[in-house]
Amino acid sequence: MTGQLFCEVLILNHYTTDLKNWEQMDDNSLVQQAQEGEREAFGELVRRHRSRMYGYARAITRESFLAEDIVQDALVKAFLHLGTLVEADKFLPWVHRIVRNQAFTRLKKTSARERAFSQLAPMWKDAGEESQEWGDLDRILDRLGRTAAGKADSQLTPEEAYMQKETLEILTGIVGCLKPRERRIFESHFFDQLSPQEIAGLFELSSANVYQIISRSRKKVMQERTRITVGSYMETRKDWGDMKTVIVPDHESFTEVQSWTTAADALYAMLKAAGETLSHPMVMGLTGHAFRLNIVPSSVHIAGPTAYSFAGVLSKGLENIGYQSSYVDGMSGTLGTNANLLDPSLLGKEAMAKRGINQALPEALDLIHRSLDRGIPVLAWDLFLPEFGLIYGYDDERHLLHAYECGKKDTLEYDNLGRSVKEEIFVLALADSAGTTFKQRLGRAMNMIVDHYDGREPDDCTGSVKGLAAYDAWIAAFRGGKIEPNGNAYNIAVVRDARTHAVRFLNEAAEQWPLAGETAACFADVPVLAHKAAQEYKEALEHFSVLKDLFPFPQGGDPNEPDASAKAISLLELIKEREQTAVGYLRELSDLLR
Repeated sequence: MTGQLFCEVLILNHYTTDLKNWEQMDDNSLVQQAQEGEREAFGELVRRHRSRMYGYARAITRESFLAEDIVQDALVKAFLHLGTLVEADKFLPWVHRIVRNQAFTRLKKTSARERAFSQLAPMWKDAGEESQEWGDLDRILDRLGRTAAGKADSQLTPEEAYMQKETLEILTGIVGCLKPRERRIFESHFFDQLSPQEIAGLFELSSANVYQIISRSRKKVMQERTRITVGSYMETRKDWGDMKTVIVPDHESFTEVQSWTTAADALYAMLKAAGETLSHPMVMGLTGHAFRLNIVPSSVHIAGPTAYSFAGVLSKGLENIGYQSSYVDGMSGTLGTNANLLDPSLLGKEAMAKRGINQALPEALDLIHRSLDRGIPVLAWDLFLPEFGLIYGYDDERHLLHAYECGKKDTLEYDNLGRSVKEEIFVLALADSAGTTFKQRLGRAMNMIVDHYDGREPDDCTGSVKGLAAYDAWIAAFRGGKIEPNGNAYNIAVVRDARTHAVRFLNEAAEQWPLAGETAACFADVPVLAHKAAQEYKEALEHFSVLKDLFPFPQGGDPNEPDASAKAISLLELIKEREQTAVGYLRELSDLLR
């Protein structure tokens, strides 16, 4: 939009004319005239409703200057998209929705993390009360109940009353998903503020039954709320003329299996789409994936390689390369599931349809749309099974995502994102990038790698041991005799493949070093240390190859058989010794590159 047009839209409400008596027209007529090109008609609509728009934005943001900016932005959008409004009598609700979406977009940008479903929350708060996390349905309902009980309509500003009415209407529609008795009990608890004990007396039920009904009803309401929110999100895209189909160009070159570490493959594809020319081993190394080891004690569960904080590790890995990222984190924090051992009926799209809609879905769809519109695919977890994949396209009309995971290309309905085996959502997109030197990239990577080996990294996933200590946990599992064969074989395959990339990364880093402009004498040891570390990992790989032959994936061999177990313990001890030496060199590199 040009600055001239922007200014024209903002001053429309100051237009006066003697050609037509705009003030005598109703909103429907003004909308129709404005859609035919009469700017003065739109100016009269703005003059008529601008104060209400401002009050609405002010009630959401609690900041007068921000509210003014939001209204101006909303007026520009309303002016540009007025032609998409089919029902002229819906102008006021339509423009309110634009103001609301603009407000939440602006608030999201100043927030540490995106908050789900805030559009369903009343934004007023009592004096002195801190802001609430409105993604929590219980908080919303509790606030509504206390506000309704303690604040008469006459005490509300017109904007607050409008917001309360709008929110109650939305929630009333949501609660309509409940059966009659469930609804009466649910409303008695949240809207009438009755305790479960009081409700038990009214409905001649035990307190335990009331708790069960409230819990079951709450889950139903949360599901319905998510469904309505997704619908509202798609309606907004339609209102703004954003409904389209996007397939990332050259996506065929991104969907290639390059390693057993699916997260690294996805990051490589995203960076390639953003114009980075790093090799795959370089991406594996700089993001730390070539050096990771996570072992689930006792069983050596198949979830070990992905038992870490996705948000912390993946975003940090991208920061090493100079990229910020945005993500939606709907992870449970529990260990994954071995899809290889599941009944096939639990996999696939029919099984997805039986699971609940994930609460993080609206935020995830928004992030996916924004990234794909920039031509960059999105990393996603558990699209069809518990691994990382890519979303490289979308079709708004058919509500389909185009996705790739572990060699499989398929489409996924919008509602089915987050309804796979683990019922989790994690999507990550590239954001801003900053120029970085190779020295900065390598130094950051070495710091991250050493922290991982020493057990110093952010973690919100319980159940795994990380770094060098993981070898001790692996050895203890063999001694315990309760190892799951398929999971153990998978861990061996993943770690062996990662160390292959570690060797390539370190050798490539050593070869690139003179080309990076870092020729000062104090950095002369960088390629020497990198080559020494690479040699240690190369020797460790020889032992990993023997392990792989002992316990091939997917069959897994018999890791709990005494002779096989003793052999494995001996090999793991040799591998740990080699990696301990390698980490010493990496530690020197980290110190040198600070």
